[in-house]
Amino acid sequence: MDIQEQLVKLRQLLKIEKEEDYRQYQDKILHTSVQDRKTEGVCWYPIQIQSHRIGTGERIVIQVEKPIEDETSHVFQVGSVVSLFHNLSHKERADYAGGVVSYIRKNVMKIVLNGSDLPEWIHDGKLGVDLMFDEGTYREMDKAIEKVIDADEGRLSEMKEIFYGTKSAHIRGGHNYESIGLNSMQNKALTNIINAEDLAIIHGPPGTGKTTTLVQAIKEVAEIEKQVLVCAPSNAAVDLLVERLSDQGIDVLRLGHPARVAGAALEKSLDFRISSHQQYKRLKDVRKKSQELKKVGLRYKRNFGSAERKQRKLILDEARSMKLEADHIEHYITMDLLNAAAVVACTLINANHHLIRAREFKTVFIDEASQALEPACWVPIIKSNRVVLAGDHFQLPPTIKSLKAAKQGLEVTLFEKGINNQSVDVMLEEQYRMHPGLMEFSSHVFYKGQLKAADQVLANPLIDDKPFEFIDTAGCGFDEKVDKTSLSTYNDQEAKLLVTHLESFLHTHSQVILGNGKTIGIIAPYKAQINLLKELIDDLELDDFRSLLSVNTVDAFQGQERDVIYISLVRSNESGEIGFLKETRRLNVAITRSKVKLVIFGDSATLGQHAFFEKLLTYVDKIEGYKSAFELMS
Repeated sequence: MDIQEQLVKLRQLLKIEKEEDYRQYQDKILHTSVQDRKTEGVCWYPIQIQSHRIGTGERIVIQVEKPIEDETSHVFQVGSVVSLFHNLSHKERADYAGGVVSYIRKNVMKIVLNGSDLPEWIHDGKLGVDLMFDEGTYREMDKAIEKVIDADEGRLSEMKEIFYGTKSAHIRGGHNYESIGLNSMQNKALTNIINAEDLAIIHGPPGTGKTTTLVQAIKEVAEIEKQVLVCAPSNAAVDLLVERLSDQGIDVLRLGHPARVAGAALEKSLDFRISSHQQYKRLKDVRKKSQELKKVGLRYKRNFGSAERKQRKLILDEARSMKLEADHIEHYITMDLLNAAAVVACTLINANHHLIRAREFKTVFIDEASQALEPACWVPIIKSNRVVLAGDHFQLPPTIKSLKAAKQGLEVTLFEKGINNQSVDVMLEEQYRMHPGLMEFSSHVFYKGQLKAADQVLANPLIDDKPFEFIDTAGCGFDEKVDKTSLSTYNDQEAKLLVTHLESFLHTHSQVILGNGKTIGIIAPYKAQINLLKELIDDLELDDFRSLLSVNTVDAFQGQERDVIYISLVRSNESGEIGFLKETRRLNVAITRSKVKLVIFGDSATLGQHAFFEKLLTYVDKIEGYKSAFELMS
């Protein structure tokens, strides 16, 4: 297929993905009862409003709470698009208010409402919260692909030829850039980026300082070009870059809904920056006066003749005039902040934010590009002259709902196309995280043996003499099970054994762990197993260690590191079915999070039928890291 045919097919695959995503949404929410939605984990009902306040950007923030005894699992998370509803008859939803989840923990949720006022029905009857389908993301991706297809001349046309391999990307020769604190390959990547005419790629395997290199490159380019666009597929990835760039003293403006912005990045968000601007007090005063005049003008009067009507018109005209003045002041503040920013940061989809929709950037940086769908990457590329991609296509791939769309090509990222079709990538080789005994397997299987440990890693002392262990549960009868509510897989016997091993390890090495603040992460590929592990750990007397422990999925640990990592692989069955453990890139993320110790629990009889796990088992046997679970149970 030529480029146009490939792009047309890509657009069709995106449509298939949207239809599958919407089908799953319909199955869970539309045409289903409140009870069914609760069971599916996409509804909280009933809920109580605990409080409400004016939050960042003068948006209404409400805190809701469901009954503490309601322990039904759910899929809500920070950033979820939701609908607050008023259920009049327990069957028919009558009133709605849209919003975004800004905080969630156990039975408490905070929602930033889209409207500027609290709904009038908020205290009437029983309330609930539904998860909503985010159609806007698909709309923006489809529009972007359509523009790329239609581009038959100009820079966008050239960029699609470069990514699809019919035109070569160029790196100018000349000056080599060297930044203090970067190693030789990181400086090579920096030089590539500054000299690139079209495209530059940083391939950053685990622990090799990809983010450090990217931040330095953004800083250097922003000084040259005055302003750059920085994007990533997730809000968390954008926030990390915003924090790191801010630490460098760079003026960053973070675009996006404040409910989706977290941590220190919130202070760089547009809404927060507006409230800190020197003209904000004037804006607030004018808005307040406009609202007061509107309230006076609409006040009920018993006697209402022509004089009163005329007076009301004058008051409301003045209120509208004041509102218009407030809009002008806000626009001035926004443009002042936008024009002064050295870096404009947002998610890929928000690159079409109304404030920068018509703005062009010489350079766009896309971090975690290997986790992004190609159509999403085109949204910021459309408004740029050249592109810098950073990521690792041997770590987490994009999340795709449709197996059909994935297998037909939607899973292939623009990052991979750039690496395969051009020669403008630099792979960072020196890693600063893993002990060599932890690094070797991943380096050999995924990175052609090119990773090498930095000197400071070699100097980092081990907790014990076994940095890499595999605890084999084969023959123990630890059969996997499926949670009837979430349909997620778990293995209670394996979880119990892991927690027993963890407890013994913590107490045996308590002096080293507590004295040096060593962190421990527990990873499992299935949410049901995560929930079970959390419950088991909560029941232990580990108060001294709790602040050092974290339990979560592989995806949640992406980009993070811990001194010690435990992994529960869960799958154990007679048929050798391992589900999405076949996605070896996800396993690569899991096994490369630890600095000095990695302990994996799994059933070799089930896992060993897959080539990746066969290599893993061979490796742990070679380094004498293999141990049968029977040894722990005796």
